[in-house]
Amino acid sequence: MADVQNNSDIAAMSFEQALDQLEKIVDDLERGDVPLEQSIRIYERGEALKKHCDTLLSAAEDKVQKIRLGRNGEPVGTESLDPE
Repeated sequence: MADVQNNSDIAAMSFEQALDQLEKIVDDLERGDVPLEQSIRIYERGEALKKHCDTLLSAAEDKVQKIRLGRNGEPVGTESLDPE
């Protein structure tokens, strides 16, 4: 596993990458064959990955909410969430 003591790489991950790593951590912990100290470290990394996924998911939900619909129910445009 990547450097589990330094979670600085998480910020650059896509949602899919972070979710894949989080799933691997869950699998490792569920097997129960990971030493205690390593379990604690990977659990902490899992928490950081979960927070990152939550943040990315929330941003995606905000973008979806910004889609405007016309009278016929079709999208007529979107509003950018990026400050200009």
